[in-house]
Amino acid sequence: MTPRLTITDATVSYNRVPAVHHLSVTLNSHSLVALVGPNGAGKTTLLKAIAGLVPMETGKVTVHGGNRKNAIAYVPQREAVDWDFPITVRGLAEMGRYPSLGLWRKFGAEDDRIVEESLHVTELEAFADRQIKALSGGQQQRAFLARAWAQQAEIYLLDEPFTGLDRNAQEAFSGALHKLRKSGKLIIASHHDLKSVPELFDHVLLINGELVASGPTSETFTTANIEKTFAMKIFSGSEPHHHHHHEPHAS
Repeated sequence: MTPRLTITDATVSYNRVPAVHHLSVTLNSHSLVALVGPNGAGKTTLLKAIAGLVPMETGKVTVHGGNRKNAIAYVPQREAVDWDFPITVRGLAEMGRYPSLGLWRKFGAEDDRIVEESLHVTELEAFADRQIKALSGGQQQRAFLARAWAQQAEIYLLDEPFTGLDRNAQEAFSGALHKLRKSGKLIIASHHDLKSVPELFDHVLLINGELVASGPTSETFTTANIEKTFAMKIFSGSEPHHHHHHEPHAS
């Protein structure tokens, strides 16, 4: 297993309240990681801190074999995006190339090739010229994956990507994630539907402000660890109740 991302002693606050305390973990490439924890456990805050979008009070983030700025792509929750923005699927994917173009380099054949590849990986070729607002929720979600692929990111940070997707959309999105994983990427996605974790993810990262456990789903996603994470007893035949309000968005 090749380490791709190491988080060392990360403490991050939201509105001056520590949301993540002294968290340390190493995650490997070729991994699909579910980030699981109760509401307010710091999932969104942690993703944003890894992406460099919110400052960390202590600790550091190390990307192995890549430069942090280009290696990491962050995909926010769907409701955090302005879907009326007039841009096509291909236009959104092309945005992924801009950081590497710099100011003066022209969009060239290699950029075009990578954009086409991103549309292929996410199965959006047929929708390339469609406005993003005319897409279904699952297609919108994959369009952001395409932008991240075009950026040639190694690490994908996804905030609740499966929320609101129906079964078919979930399968299509999961298929795209598996392609990313196969090509060596590290994908970390916050996820609140506990039942679907084993079918969608091969690794889990359980947090409740602090790290509870991290490792392969088969070994780590245990009743004991889930109870510790949600600080509750799960009675047989039932599962924790989830209230569907998300953590506040850091502005």
